[in-house]
Amino acid sequence: MRSMLFMVDSRAESMSIRLLYGIGIAVLAFVLGFWVGKGSEVQAAEGSHVFELRTYAANPGKLPEVVARFRNDTEKLFKKHGMKSIGYWTPQDEPHSKDMLIYMLSFESRQKAQDLWAQFQNDPEWKKVRADSEMNGPLVDKVESVFMEPTDFSAMK
Repeated sequence: MRSMLFMVDSRAESMSIRLLYGIGIAVLAFVLGFWVGKGSEVQAAEGSHVFELRTYAANPGKLPEVVARFRNDTEKLFKKHGMKSIGYWTPQDEPHSKDMLIYMLSFESRQKAQDLWAQFQNDPEWKKVRADSEMNGPLVDKVESVFMEPTDFSAMK
């Protein structure tokens, strides 16, 4: 019983570390984007603009398939539904380099995000893509989502 509790705590700790790692990568991407784009004006949205950071923990050996599904289909479907992708990343260091995809989306508001996600999830084309890609079992073990709003001093709003 004690070892089972340790496994649960270990898993929760591992997912927290993954989330922090993902946030770190996103922050680094924003900073690099700001430096590369110095001198160009960053368009700031009015109101309650939000970003969604998503971290996917792939099942063992399935990360290449997850990345391929995003490259070949998911990104196109995001565009179809008006979902704006900011970027996609895979960690360089083990163990996460073998099982993690991190990406960020931008939405006009939290409500707009919820509406667009509902449209995306109900899209027959997405349902087919997902079913076809998971014929040999699920690709993703866990998805974490964090909605963020820019601070008043953020380069990207």
